[in-house]
Amino acid sequence: MIERTNEQWLSDLTGPPEVQAPALEDLRQRLQRGIFYYLSRERSDLSHLATHELNHMAEDLAQDATLRVIANLDSFRGDSRFTTWATKIAVRLAISDLRRARYKDFSLDGLTAEGDTLPATSDALASNHSPNPEHATERSDVMLKIDRALDEALTERQRQALTAVALQDVPLEIVAERMGTNRNALYKLLHDARRKLRQHLEAQGLSTDYMLKLFED
Repeated sequence: MIERTNEQWLSDLTGPPEVQAPALEDLRQRLQRGIFYYLSRERSDLSHLATHELNHMAEDLAQDATLRVIANLDSFRGDSRFTTWATKIAVRLAISDLRRARYKDFSLDGLTAEGDTLPATSDALASNHSPNPEHATERSDVMLKIDRALDEALTERQRQALTAVALQDVPLEIVAERMGTNRNALYKLLHDARRKLRQHLEAQGLSTDYMLKLFED
């Protein structure tokens, strides 16, 4: 691989085919190396994969990352080394790709199955046992009210979004994609859902401060 200055990278990557081709290959190799380092050193969830598997992932991601870098050349301002800037783009792409793979089987419909609106949160809070039986009963009663409030106060779309993001910890971009919307519209949907849920619970005498205190460790 040829060592290039920032200016040389930009010039070669936008130059004639005989100059651009080797520059693209150099860039791809550098990005593959950077992605492999990220996958092997920074992702403990991939530690079960063999080196050749990680290298294969890095190779596939580097292809897409190279195209992404080329498409964003105009945004490079020269504040850092070109290869550093390009590697950051590649790693962000890898993070996004891994996140999508994690939630590839995620279904919004599954969040509204009868009797399963709060699958994760109910279990988590229920496991936080209080030594006081009356306190435990109070927690259980509040959880039932929250569960009912999700059904009574929110629209189907609001309930799906809030359950996915707030209770299941699904990334916003994944939920927005599944719902056929964008991040800004999803933000608005979540804001309205939280407001309606809070108002519904407060009408039953359940303030936010009370509920937070109730479920403290």
